[in-house]
Amino acid sequence: MNSSFAQIYGPIAVLMIAAVGFAIAPLAMAWLWAKRFSIRKPGPVKNSSYECGLDSKDDVLIQFRPEYYLYAIVFLIFDVEAIFLLPFAVAFTGLTVSASIVMLIFLLLLVEGLVWMWRKGVLIWV
Repeated sequence: MNSSFAQIYGPIAVLMIAAVGFAIAPLAMAWLWAKRFSIRKPGPVKNSSYECGLDSKDDVLIQFRPEYYLYAIVFLIFDVEAIFLLPFAVAFTGLTVSASIVMLIFLLLLVEGLVWMWRKGVLIWV
């Protein structure tokens, strides 16, 4: 029990420094590469649009149909629910009856939401 602070938190500090290094090193190398090898000739031609070579004619904002946002929200809801189901699946054999009933209620609420979306026509991709 007489461990020093450096012995306990030293490996964590080394991993944090390595994580920061892995994040910053590619940015620093790209910056150094640009400083050393790229040609600096700013002007209207170099600063013009480059994606397809054409300037945009209309407003660049594209309006999506609200149904697409509903698809995204439904996906996120079921994705988060899958995260909640993972610990249940891992500890399935060691759970009590009350924990299993609670998870069954949770799953029934999921199915109820899915049936509601199906009846409302939210899941119809048009």
